[in-house]
Amino acid sequence: MIMNYPTFFKTRPTIKLKDPLQKFLGTFHDGIVEFSYLDVVKNAGHSCPDVTGAYLMTLKGLKALYKDEMPIRGNIRVSFNKEYTDEITSVMADVVSHITGATLTLGFRGVEGKFNRTNLINFNIPFEGDIKFERIDNGDAIITKYDLSSIPVDPKQDMLMSKVLNGEATQGEEIDFEVLWQRRVEKIFNHISELIEIKTI
Repeated sequence: MIMNYPTFFKTRPTIKLKDPLQKFLGTFHDGIVEFSYLDVVKNAGHSCPDVTGAYLMTLKGLKALYKDEMPIRGNIRVSFNKEYTDEITSVMADVVSHITGATLTLGFRGVEGKFNRTNLINFNIPFEGDIKFERIDNGDAIITKYDLSSIPVDPKQDMLMSKVLNGEATQGEEIDFEVLWQRRVEKIFNHISELIEIKTI
């Protein structure tokens, strides 16, 4: 069966990294791994403004952190200013972990002291912004901030969501809700420069 999904999932910018672990084990012989928004959606189980925001903050954050270099997967420490139990933080952390390989306690623990991916995500760290990315090799760090206020929710969306959740929506209304939800996500992609602020620290 062919998956059906919004076409913009596969046309958005991808995130490419070098992964020494994947090269070491021959998973990808050149060690280069690429993530698309579709990849992230499959892992997260849904597409929403929080998933999109985490993806775009990682995209822009790693570009700012590594400049003309390719980011190194496993060489990136990630921090959030809220606890992992926070509803939005937990979604965003899952996305960032999927891309960067950084985890708290789960995941690969290394081979003879190399390639460890645990303890690379921190929560409840005080800073102004949403996600902090830091290079382990040289200590360079940036903070990203995501402001969605310029992309308002369509007034019909909340009404349709309520009807769908309560089992009161027609098939047509269910489709309308799906379209409105993903249309907002697509708008977020189309306004990246307006929504994400990056600060070097």
